[in-house]
Amino acid sequence: MKVVVLAGGTGAAKFVRGLVRVVDPRELTVIVNTGDDLEWWGLHVSPDLDTICYELGGLLDPQRGWGRREETFHCRDAMAALGRASWFNLGDRDLATHLFRSEQLRAGVPLSEVTATLCARWGIASHVLPMTDARVRTIVTMDDGDVPFQEFFVHRRHAGAVHAVRFEGAAGARPAPGVIDAIHEAAIVVIAPSNPVTSVGPILAVPGITEALNTTAARVAAISPITGSAAFSGPAARLMAMRGWPTTAVGVAMAYQSFLDVLLCDAGDAALGPEMEALGVRPVFTSILMSGTALAERLAKETLDAGAQ
Repeated sequence: MKVVVLAGGTGAAKFVRGLVRVVDPRELTVIVNTGDDLEWWGLHVSPDLDTICYELGGLLDPQRGWGRREETFHCRDAMAALGRASWFNLGDRDLATHLFRSEQLRAGVPLSEVTATLCARWGIASHVLPMTDARVRTIVTMDDGDVPFQEFFVHRRHAGAVHAVRFEGAAGARPAPGVIDAIHEAAIVVIAPSNPVTSVGPILAVPGITEALNTTAARVAAISPITGSAAFSGPAARLMAMRGWPTTAVGVAMAYQSFLDVLLCDAGDAALGPEMEALGVRPVFTSILMSGTALAERLAKETLDAGAQ
């Protein structure tokens, strides 16, 4: 059974960790947000792509949920001593990924091909695709002007009022090779528990991807990153409110309403069922916590079962 996952970073990595234990990894395609990408110390960094690849390759640090295991930060500390910005934590092992990617991109190799090469070197059987090979950047408008996403999320720790979010360059971008075919050939498409605005939103902003989700024969399921009125982590609830969506699982259903069939939600949100059904989305209430591999595997199986009904 071919499965496609639309993914952001840490929450999606947890879900994928469970998913590859219940499906053949060779039948899995993960389409990853690149709106978070940034230039750092002259290097092209793709945080969400790296988090997914490190997870699939057995390289991810399980405590932090990002970066490589057994990491050191000597280069970061040395750069700080030279007066360079050091708020974005790049580990020493991690740097090799960005050095390789940047070298390849400067040579004209598309991001999707660079990612495929990295996956092959790390023994990853699944297909990992950036949403696009074009440059798309998530820009957050705050009281003091526009800031790139990582400036907002990491440096400012997502504090402060947000007035708008836009995806610079998305309108002129094309889906990366294989993205549209994967969606149309899938038996089920799963939107991982990622921020609907800044993790999944950039993927949907690339022309052709939402249309493919609307027309695919696959069932489309999503996992809510919201329980009650709070996000599991990060600013998802605040950004959903900025977009005018309820800061509940109902808001998640609204974000994906045009193509969503099933939404897995926290069991405590069962009272919201009628509102989701009115949107044409079938809710499935369960435990959506993924505090360990066993829970992630159980949620992955429930998601596939719900999508098959």
